[in-house]
Amino acid sequence: MGEQFEPIEFHSHGVTVRGAHFRPQSEVLAAGSGAAPCVVMAHGLGGVRAARLDAFAERFAAAGLHVMVFDYRYFGDSDGEPRQHFNIRAQLDDWAAAIACARKLDGVDAKRIALWGSSFSGGHVVTAAVEDGHVQAVSSQGPMMDGFAALTNVVRYAGALQALRVTAHALWDTLLIPSGRRHLIPLVAEPGELGVMTSADAQSGYTAIVPPDWRNEITAGWLLELPLYRPIAKAHRLPCPTLICICTQDSVAPASAAEKTAAAAGDRAEIRRYDIGHFDIYVGDGFERAVSDQTEFFCRVLRAPAD
Repeated sequence: MGEQFEPIEFHSHGVTVRGAHFRPQSEVLAAGSGAAPCVVMAHGLGGVRAARLDAFAERFAAAGLHVMVFDYRYFGDSDGEPRQHFNIRAQLDDWAAAIACARKLDGVDAKRIALWGSSFSGGHVVTAAVEDGHVQAVSSQGPMMDGFAALTNVVRYAGALQALRVTAHALWDTLLIPSGRRHLIPLVAEPGELGVMTSADAQSGYTAIVPPDWRNEITAGWLLELPLYRPIAKAHRLPCPTLICICTQDSVAPASAAEKTAAAAGDRAEIRRYDIGHFDIYVGDGFERAVSDQTEFFCRVLRAPAD
């Protein structure tokens, strides 16, 4: 299709956040006022918009949806120092600011806002939807729904010594905060090397989707908070229909936690399962299947009510 978007920016706690607004390429979802729904999107752990999110956005726009994609503060095109700083609460605040911005975009039906997340942001969209209370649809793919389960998964595939190793780096990063400095470690690495994600497919899978200027590094201190971040605990409070796309061979975000999240959400949740790995959903057949299912879900759930 080619890139058909307008640059956007908004502020989140005084920091300029940047992204793109994809306008709908058809009017099939427009209401009587001519306004159409909007899907708000952001990437997972250490990810940036240019890492294949625009491919999803173009497909949603082709189906008649507005789409707003953004980079978190400290990452990608957005401002914020220190660079590559990962902060769970800050990212959730960015989601709230992005939702508010989307509601004000020209041509957007403010009552029909949806959220799309993947991997770590697959959990964020559950939390953000609950905190907002008025979101009309959520799509979450390969989601990190339970930080404790994710940490346990690291121990399973990398060993307890690797978990202790990254914890030591997290403690060092935290101790540096009063000095104004931060400690960065690789986000992805080969098995046995230092990195947040070191499963067999992490480095090859992640680097296959990122732009040339992507930085493979991230602050480490947030890892101490990871076991306490459990979007699954909020699933029963989801205010809207939710599509959970599960990669059954996921090496990074435990599929079992996604299954339990869907069960907790009850009749608000729909599940699609794909016999693929965590990173396969961004490319090839995995992408085609997931984006088709997500497009159908958004168009069905966000269709304007009949007069």
